[in-house]
Amino acid sequence: MSPNSPKKRFLHTIIKHYLRYDRENPFIFISALLAFLGITAGVMVLMLAMGIMNGTQKEFSQRLFVMNYPLTILPLDKDVINETLLHKLQNQFPDLQISPYYSTQVISKNDGFVEGSLLYGVDFQKERAINPVFAKAGGDGNGTFKVIIGDSLADEMDLDIGGKITLYFSEQQAIGFATMPLQKRFEVDAIFDSGLKAYDKAIIYTTLEAFEKLLDRKAKIYDGLHIYSEKPFDDIKAIEKILPQNALVEGWWQQNGSFFAAMEMEKKALFLVLLLIILVASLNIISSLLMTVMSRRSEIALLRTLGATHQEIKAIFFRLGIIIGFGGMAAGTLLGLLGIWILKTFDIISLPEDVYGTSKLPVDLTLSDFGLIIAGTTLIITLSSFYPAKKAAQTDPLTVLRNE
Repeated sequence: MSPNSPKKRFLHTIIKHYLRYDRENPFIFISALLAFLGITAGVMVLMLAMGIMNGTQKEFSQRLFVMNYPLTILPLDKDVINETLLHKLQNQFPDLQISPYYSTQVISKNDGFVEGSLLYGVDFQKERAINPVFAKAGGDGNGTFKVIIGDSLADEMDLDIGGKITLYFSEQQAIGFATMPLQKRFEVDAIFDSGLKAYDKAIIYTTLEAFEKLLDRKAKIYDGLHIYSEKPFDDIKAIEKILPQNALVEGWWQQNGSFFAAMEMEKKALFLVLLLIILVASLNIISSLLMTVMSRRSEIALLRTLGATHQEIKAIFFRLGIIIGFGGMAAGTLLGLLGIWILKTFDIISLPEDVYGTSKLPVDLTLSDFGLIIAGTTLIITLSSFYPAKKAAQTDPLTVLRNE
């Protein structure tokens, strides 16, 4: 049947007639309108919710990626992470940036304020090459007993560049006939800001030489290696093959695996819950079409006597449901895109930066999530339109006209 055939034009005329407001049966039109608005709201809310969830996950990934490094090599035994292993990695993976480090827990103190911290001993030049937060902080790195601290710790202890901070170590030092924890005053060389206050308060950087002199660490025997890689998922497999058995390599996604798994599960649960909005709206499509079928039984019977087939009657009501549903989906998509643009452009919703790492609401709707929303909505609309269309096609013209 061609698009311009009489039957095609006839079907289009009937569909337009059924979509108009009927004064005798206003509830049919209201029900169809509610279905349209429900699907519109459902698609719009789904797009905004998935965009916010993706944006939040992406923002946290970027923040954690900066402070956790793409790859980290850790020892399972003493004297494993040494200069020999470092040179081997640099020779076989010349495109990787590697920063060796020492680490220990300390207590930092200044003007009566005390805070537990994690102290890293690093090569300032190599650390700057892989850590943009560290590089942005600056500092000359000249001198053994200098530290770079986070701005949260600096604010809490009222410290500025050039100030002095005392660090207490777990190692003991002899004082007369007694011992007390080893302590040392360091000069603040620079202050970094990662955007996450928990990191800014807990992490302190100093030189490798400070560890070697204060804690008698063996030179060139490190506590681990931080590695920057453009392709960490591929490089981690290649690095595992050349590492000794008493060393392991971890990716940033493994170090925070439970966190991102929880966020992914929350995202899926939210998608299914919000999809129920569209499912509820689809019930209005079913009820609207069924009421139309019941109120138009005599017209359907007349169409059958004039030569309309079962398939044509089914097509009329199926298309009615598709028009209502897909119209709502199109309107919801446009409103969802508009809402995402507004949230990205204007600071309508502000967040506490110390909790989320950003003051602006992150929104990032991926094509895969948008595709799932459209696919799920299309399936619900199609199924909702099928049953009323089938019932309309089953109308017996003889029975209806006999009872008229």
